[in-house]
Amino acid sequence: MAQRPSLHVSVGILGISGGSLLLLVNNYTSSSKTDFIPYTALGILLLVIAVLLAYAAIRRSLSHAQLFSSVCLTVSALWCGSGLVYILAGQGVLHPSELRYSLVPGLAAFTLALLIIGGVAVVVKKVVLVLIAVGIGLACAHQIAGLSAAGFGQSATAANYLLVFLVCVYFGFGRLLSTITDGKVEPPATGLKKKSELKTEQNQGCSDAVSVGLVMNLLSASVLACPLLGVVPKLFIGHVPWLWTAGVFQLGMCVLFFRGMDTLAATFYAFTALLKFAEGYSALLSFYSIEPFSPVPFPAVFSVLFSILALFSCQKSLLEGLYQLFFAAYCIAIAAQPQGFFQGGTQGVQGAIFVFSAYMLLIITFNMVSTTMIPTGQGCFKALVARMPGLTLRVHDKELHAPYLGYSKYADAEVLGHACSVLAAFAMSDTVGDRNPLSVLILPWVVVAGGVLQLFCGSVAFARGKTFESTVFYLYGVMWAVWGLTRYGGLYGETRSFQVAVGIISFMLFNCLVTAAALLLNVAWFVYALTFQLILISFLLDAVGALPYGYDIGVTIIFGLVSFYCFLAHIFNSTFQSPQIPLGKSLVKLSGVGGGADVCPHVSARKATSVLQIAEIMKNGGICGMPTDTVYVLVAACNRPDAVIKAYKVKKQAEDRPMSLWISSIKQLEPVRHLLSPLLLDFMEAAWPSSISMVIPKGPWMDIFGLGDAAKHIGTPQSIAIRNPDCSVATHLINLVGPIAVTSANPTGEADTTHHNQVYAKLGKKVDGVLCDGPSPENIASTVVDCTKIETGHIGFFRVGLIPKSKVLQIFEEVQMRCRHGQTNPAFEYDLHLSDTLTDKSSGKEDKAESNSTPSTVSPEQSLVLRKGS
Repeated sequence: MAQRPSLHVSVGILGISGGSLLLLVNNYTSSSKTDFIPYTALGILLLVIAVLLAYAAIRRSLSHAQLFSSVCLTVSALWCGSGLVYILAGQGVLHPSELRYSLVPGLAAFTLALLIIGGVAVVVKKVVLVLIAVGIGLACAHQIAGLSAAGFGQSATAANYLLVFLVCVYFGFGRLLSTITDGKVEPPATGLKKKSELKTEQNQGCSDAVSVGLVMNLLSASVLACPLLGVVPKLFIGHVPWLWTAGVFQLGMCVLFFRGMDTLAATFYAFTALLKFAEGYSALLSFYSIEPFSPVPFPAVFSVLFSILALFSCQKSLLEGLYQLFFAAYCIAIAAQPQGFFQGGTQGVQGAIFVFSAYMLLIITFNMVSTTMIPTGQGCFKALVARMPGLTLRVHDKELHAPYLGYSKYADAEVLGHACSVLAAFAMSDTVGDRNPLSVLILPWVVVAGGVLQLFCGSVAFARGKTFESTVFYLYGVMWAVWGLTRYGGLYGETRSFQVAVGIISFMLFNCLVTAAALLLNVAWFVYALTFQLILISFLLDAVGALPYGYDIGVTIIFGLVSFYCFLAHIFNSTFQSPQIPLGKSLVKLSGVGGGADVCPHVSARKATSVLQIAEIMKNGGICGMPTDTVYVLVAACNRPDAVIKAYKVKKQAEDRPMSLWISSIKQLEPVRHLLSPLLLDFMEAAWPSSISMVIPKGPWMDIFGLGDAAKHIGTPQSIAIRNPDCSVATHLINLVGPIAVTSANPTGEADTTHHNQVYAKLGKKVDGVLCDGPSPENIASTVVDCTKIETGHIGFFRVGLIPKSKVLQIFEEVQMRCRHGQTNPAFEYDLHLSDTLTDKSSGKEDKAESNSTPSTVSPEQSLVLRKGS
């Protein structure tokens, strides 16, 4: 397992070496008149390498941990943005004289960022990362000089890339060689740290994502501030690659923060990504000679959201809260000037953000890898709240982000989802009038915030088991994106058509179902869905040309205020344990439904404590859902007949689908082995654990499991299916509980259950607990083999499932061949000199036999006689 991170180090380092070689050759062989590599080809190659670096960084290694990820992602963003600029130049979108103004702002930002990261690497003595970061940073600085004065600095740029190339080739191939030879061959200075040396870089959360997010803020601030400083004449299409690269990378950081269970940071970087896309959209309009206009209400609302987010982010550190306030000021500056990103006030605030981002980058990166921490004001918020009576701060641990149903890798995204609804609604509240729809900055806010980000929030909600919330975010995200593109993307125009009205009516019908379902959840969600229905009505009236004046503005403001209340409630309630901003209870309650207040425990199957919890429920007579090597099943402990009967009634079992018996190993049959055929025991030993169920005759041997009267519900009067599953979770649970009675976790006649959320959806409150492990590994049931006549040397098949018939027959033939040669089952070796003594033992002592005790001994002939006699 330790080789995989090492391989990712090699991929990242060799990727940097490949990009460095490419730029080395291009800079060394190009002249002021001609370029050795065409711009388009150069840009495409840089993009490919940038993707490779991003992959290696996300799969970060144990050796350089977060600092390695920060370097790789920063270099990836550098080459991604510059690659896109080269492609625009190669395709004639940019004039060769504009290449300098396009590249300089981005290169300046990355020069500073890489030098800061390289300086931190010097402090922690990471020589390879120092040489990479400082080398590429100096190369960017010399490239800026070369763009300013033709022919100047080109050789120095090539020399820096040569140094980076040599270092990366040596270290990258050294790590690759060590991986291939399993550490037997390891060139000097290429070894990885031992785990004992990684204490300073562990438990730092998503610090690498924070540093990369800060680099992206540094990049966009550089692009926006350069026109104010006179470095470039104005914001234009050549800056779009840098701004949208920053936006895409910050969306990626948003995903990483949700995976790191940090809702506040994920929301912040989603907000800043929206700003990057809007800035890039404004720069893109300059290509079409369109002067963008910023509607006043929207940036003002955005500044309020940033301010609230900054206030609650102070619980992490005061420095982070202060940093986010700069973006609140930035939004106010956009609202104060009609042309927003193109005017001096907005660009001045970005200059301040540039300086503060560089300062934050230095502090965060240093604290990420150093044992000596630079103070950032951590704990001040907690100390302040402790002095305020009536406020109780919620303890922030992993349990805070426990999923609604089952296992999830993401934190709750409802804060971001409702914030996106606020942004989209208030952006729509500004009328276009006689202006060009493209010139009013509504399209990026509605499509990216209301559309793309809400679709992402829907996927996160679904992963957390919140089916209703995910449906709402998906539906509204699609509606915002479609309506934004048609009305403000130039596709709608002045036309009014019946087709558009039909599409909106279909959305209204879906939302009617959502509104009805919200009655079962809480008041806030019901009002949220109901007010969105009013927006859909305004869309419909606009499509048929019958929209009353001011109706659309009014309903979007109402929906925006409702969304703002939900945003504030979720961010407040996740921070404070008391008091809570009320969301209301469900307005309608049905049997088995009602907001999930009484949902049975849904615990992760990946934790041993969770399996213990489910085992205790089963020992106390509960029935539970459980993942297996096939589909999810409903289980009950055999020594609790009341639980077996309950499971049978819950399932509404049909006579042709009886319950089966599962064991954790063949040794659980030890007390009754003398009642079973030796050939059958050999077949079990060879075939299990697996997805093979064996149907064998019923008999007195079943009494040992404590089924009592419930035995009639397992199998038929003549036979029973028994299996040892090939699933570590199931095996561990059976070891704790004992043999279990099993049936599929769905009402008879319905499809098999293939996800833990479906267990509760299909069986409701009738189950007492669910072990959750996401989607089933297989959607096919087990193979059921007829072993009732196995003594005759023949087996049959009731159902061919996951294990093919040919495989089962092959196993059986091998077992028969061993029996013909007199070989015995290694799991049941017979001690002949004790056979007579142990045969006379009482059955009560056999019940106490442990699975690891010495097997009782009966010869194969005696075993067969005893079984026939029974």
